[in-house]
Amino acid sequence: MANHKSAIKRNKQNAKRRMRNKSVRSRLRTQINTFNAAIEAGEIETAEKAFRVAESELHRAVSKGVVPRSRASRKTSRLAVALNKARAAAAAE
Repeated sequence: MANHKSAIKRNKQNAKRRMRNKSVRSRLRTQINTFNAAIEAGEIETAEKAFRVAESELHRAVSKGVVPRSRASRKTSRLAVALNKARAAAAAE
């Protein structure tokens, strides 16, 4: 347990930030899971909407410092690849 006043304050700040980051990360994961579920179900229109929302959440997480920019870029790219594969599969049917 913290004994100094500054350490007590630092612990409070860390707890606040941890909760904020957890919330952002949770929303991000939820949107990515929604996108993946739409792809699995073959619902292209729903997947396109979910992609836009997931991409937005990724950028928001980057701006808040929760996710590094390169990771967000990589995830966005992989989501786009999955969406394009699903579009191609739907067009082939």
